[in-house]
Amino acid sequence: MRLRPARKLLDGTPFARCRVTSLTSASRKGAARRTCPEAAGGPMASSAGLALCAQTLVVRGGSRFLAFSTAGSDDDCVFTYDCSTAEKKATPEDKGEDGQPADTGSDSILASTFSKSGRYFALTDDSKRLILFRTKPWQCLSVRMVVRRCTALTFTASEDRVLVADKSGDVYSFSVLEPDGCGRLELGHLSMLLDVAVSPDDQFVLTADRDEKIRVSWAAAPHSIESFCLGHTEFVSRILVVPSHPELLLSSSGDGTLRLWEYRSGRQLQCCDLAGLQEPGEQPGHKGLAASRIAFWGQENYVVLLCECIPVVFVFQLDASRQQLVFRQRLTFPHRVWDVVFEEARGLWVLQDCRDAPLVLWRPVGGEWQAAPDGAMSPRLCSHLRESWAMLEGSVGTGDSFRSLYKATFDNMTSYLKKKEERLQQQLKKKRQRSPFPGSPEQTKKACPGQSALSC
Repeated sequence: MRLRPARKLLDGTPFARCRVTSLTSASRKGAARRTCPEAAGGPMASSAGLALCAQTLVVRGGSRFLAFSTAGSDDDCVFTYDCSTAEKKATPEDKGEDGQPADTGSDSILASTFSKSGRYFALTDDSKRLILFRTKPWQCLSVRMVVRRCTALTFTASEDRVLVADKSGDVYSFSVLEPDGCGRLELGHLSMLLDVAVSPDDQFVLTADRDEKIRVSWAAAPHSIESFCLGHTEFVSRILVVPSHPELLLSSSGDGTLRLWEYRSGRQLQCCDLAGLQEPGEQPGHKGLAASRIAFWGQENYVVLLCECIPVVFVFQLDASRQQLVFRQRLTFPHRVWDVVFEEARGLWVLQDCRDAPLVLWRPVGGEWQAAPDGAMSPRLCSHLRESWAMLEGSVGTGDSFRSLYKATFDNMTSYLKKKEERLQQQLKKKRQRSPFPGSPEQTKKACPGQSALSC
């Protein structure tokens, strides 16, 4: 097998490709990708979002993010970063077919995450950049270019690498210890990747794609696939390895289900249909029930699911002994919910489209989740967001980007049969017009010679 030459990310900077990453990526040239023009852009819309580790909360919107402590004592500790001020580097892929510069992006943040300890924070933006930060104190360590716009990213448990999934179906790894090091291609799918996760022991890389698959690959040798978790009938929007039970995986999909897996064997343990949890007056069907966030709270094994188009958060509880999810409650909000995240010591933070109360805290009280009183949350948190409301106001909901990922069905059989019937009727009509009617003079004349012959 002839190896292709290494791709270059920056001028003179080789992109390492030292092995065939998988059977699917090896045959990629001869395979047709299942993407349409809309989905080729993928879920690239800028959406407001949250990220939290310990007591450090990050709120992002557009090209900016704010980082501050949820503790009431740190009054003035706010870090702000704007991606539009970050360094931009041209890549060979920024040129179009005519050699002219292509669209360089809008600088909007597409995905962000903390490392496990909270020491590092990383984000990717619409300008194809991976930006790495140190959080104690906050400092930008590097700005590196990626090959394609990214859809998700995660740190390894050892915090030595960042894994970045992109819209073309590839996962690249970038070193944390060498902040300026180039990326390395780890594995590839034939369709767009929507999420990536790593097992707590760093043994497995889990990837979710548009073609309904969840793949479990060995981290040390990504071309070696441990299993597939198959069962979803639409794109897999989010996956989460349960922190307190590292053998279990949660997944959500455009088919409107939340599923629990034993991912090493690919065995499905449970399937929860979210459409069955809707109120009678709500729109039926599974569309709009793809999760934009799955969050887990280790204190009482709570799982919350934020769907794309409805201001509702579904609350489940994991029964570890039975390996089952138990539905507990629906949290309904008067405004659109952008994101949710758990803080272990306090409860569930909810970011919503409401300038007066953009950030609210929910807690379980007597087994029921309730909004915490205003005094339980420092007023300065909402004041910081009100002062920076412009960065959130223009955010597009994640649901707008999921809409193009649903399968398009075409019932062309009905129109085909109708046109066929019309064609047969036209042919029969023409045939009747060419053939004389029985008893007509033409038919009598044709019959006369035959009758004369018989009489002779």
